[in-house]
Amino acid sequence: MTDLGFLSRDRGQRRLRPVWLAILFLSVALIALLFLRVGAEPTVEVTPERPAIGKQTALAVEVREPKRGIGQVRVELVQGDQVFAITAVERLPRPFWALWGPKVDVEHLDLEVGSAAVPGLVAGTATVRVTASRAGTWLRLPRPVVVDRELPVQLTPPAVSVLSDLIYVAQGGSEAVVYRVGASAVTDGVRAGEAFFPGFPLPGGGTGERFVLFAVPYDLGDRSQVGLEASDAAGNVQAVEFLDRFTAKPMRKSRIDLSDGFMDRVVPEILGHTPQIAARGTTLESYLAINGELRRENAEQLRGLVVQSEPRFLWRRRFHQQPNTQVMDSFAAHRTYFYDGREVDTQDHLGYDLASLRRAPVEAANSGRVIFAAYLGIYGNTVVLDHGYGLMSLYAHMSSIEVETGQAVDQGAVLGRTGETGLAGGDHLHFTVLLAGVPVDPVEWFDAKWIRDRLVRKLGSALPFDD
Repeated sequence: MTDLGFLSRDRGQRRLRPVWLAILFLSVALIALLFLRVGAEPTVEVTPERPAIGKQTALAVEVREPKRGIGQVRVELVQGDQVFAITAVERLPRPFWALWGPKVDVEHLDLEVGSAAVPGLVAGTATVRVTASRAGTWLRLPRPVVVDRELPVQLTPPAVSVLSDLIYVAQGGSEAVVYRVGASAVTDGVRAGEAFFPGFPLPGGGTGERFVLFAVPYDLGDRSQVGLEASDAAGNVQAVEFLDRFTAKPMRKSRIDLSDGFMDRVVPEILGHTPQIAARGTTLESYLAINGELRRENAEQLRGLVVQSEPRFLWRRRFHQQPNTQVMDSFAAHRTYFYDGREVDTQDHLGYDLASLRRAPVEAANSGRVIFAAYLGIYGNTVVLDHGYGLMSLYAHMSSIEVETGQAVDQGAVLGRTGETGLAGGDHLHFTVLLAGVPVDPVEWFDAKWIRDRLVRKLGSALPFDD
């Protein structure tokens, strides 16, 4: 006889088995959550602005934790037994039991750790310490991630002293200065407003002796903005005034009347060579974009050429003005443009416009090396010669170019022929001298006496000069 009660109990146990298994599974999952679902180990990046800490030093800290998000982040500066608190942020990571919901994956901190922001910091070394917590559970709290970055601390700027005297410079003009810097200097030179002219080792000079060819930009009339400076790896700057005499030169003013015929000729040509400048609604609007936007872009291109300048003098004679030419417009003229009797634009003319015969040979004003030979926006067909130590000369609006980039040329070598490419109203040569990409008055460089008095007197045998 079958035991019906036993069968009934067996069926009941079989029906309860999945329930027990489910309970067991949920229990194991809960225990796993309680013990195992901690946050991922955060990644920490410490990026100092400079390789050393100075009086003012920026520091970027980035912490990432994509699993459960960022919790607490603490940044400290440790020096000896002193701990300087820089900042601390508190974020709420996602709960261990939640598979979705709000969290912060990335924390980016821009900080200051120099002595100006951290009173009590002294020269030596210091450690940037970043502590990033990891999200835990009820039963498990993992240790935070700690990242240390040791940096030198430099609080004294490098020494700089002027060795040359009789430094006379005019607004828009050029000069030279010889000086000595301390061993901690990593950059040095002359700052004039927003322009910077880097220094070079003085050929044949002693330890730390350097020189720089510099200019006062044509639009800078304040001598207090001109200084010789040196900076170290921590960004500490030592600046000294050094000008013995400064002559301000107000800009000359001129008027340009625009005609439809002129704009109809120059605008299509320039737009065809410079696709980055799109045609505007009218020819006048396109012209104004060329005269403004493209002019600024071309100026930036010329400043960028200075990195190709050779650290040696490639010339030994005075610069020569193009033979048999008449100056049609001079350096630093403030032009006002009119169309149909109304003012439409203002720009500055930063060179000499030299006219002679149509398609006249264009000669190198001095010996050097071709660093640019191509079409250049408002300048049309253009050649730029490097004369060394950031000194360059520019020849523009040419009808043809007869040299190639990298070619060495002697004074008087034919670079091409005059023309009316770019923003030229007629056949002529636009000639400019540049120092570190800054246009300067060419007339000084045509003068052998000026070169002897202003440059050779200071540089001596470092500048071989024959004239």
